Amino acid sequence: MSLSTVAWPLRTARLEIRPLADTDLDAMWEFRRLPEVNRWLGRAPATREAFHETYSDPARRAMTFVIVLSDAGHAAPTIIGDLMIKLEDAWAQAEVAEQAAGTEAELGWALAPSHTGQGFAIEAVSAVIDLCFGPLGLRRVHAGCFADNEPSWRLMERLGMRREEFSRRTALHRSGEWMDGLNYGLLAEEWPVGR
Repeated sequence: MSLSTVAWPLRTARLEIRPLADTDLDAMWEFRRLPEVNRWLGRAPATREAFHETYSDPARRAMTFVIVLSDAGHAAPTIIGDLMIKLEDAWAQAEVAEQAAGTEAELGWALAPSHTGQGFAIEAVSAVIDLCFGPLGLRRVHAGCFADNEPSWRLMERLGMRREEFSRRTALHRSGEWMDGLNYGLLAEEWPVGR
């Protein structure tokens, strides 16, 4: 199964997760342009036009999903974040490489600061992990962040992801500083059913 064959949207108690649409870009730009968000992003275009151009790339678009607050307490659905689901091949020796094709996913996320601390990130990422280990049939998910991005690695730990790597000054930040990095992983058999 691929991301294009998933029955979107994914729904949780308060959220809807669906593929990015052109009409979502301005709402996404509003929180991704904020310094407290974009300082941790791997790609942070400086202008609205550059942001729109970045997300016009079909490959980037295909792995980007918006988190929509859809609970009854809000008058209209509001985009509060976004997720990346990047399907990948696991590393394998040449003779068995075909068996490792499409068995993993790299995950990433960004949430509007006005919606942090309310459990939305764990709710959304849990739903995506359910998708990865359920309908997509993946064997492993992983995610990484700068070590100074404590909210991100704390989320990974709350999800039960295992810290697999702490790397010293391996990531060059756009500020010019070499920063420490963290990588986390989770196997399908480690994910509790019905979490």
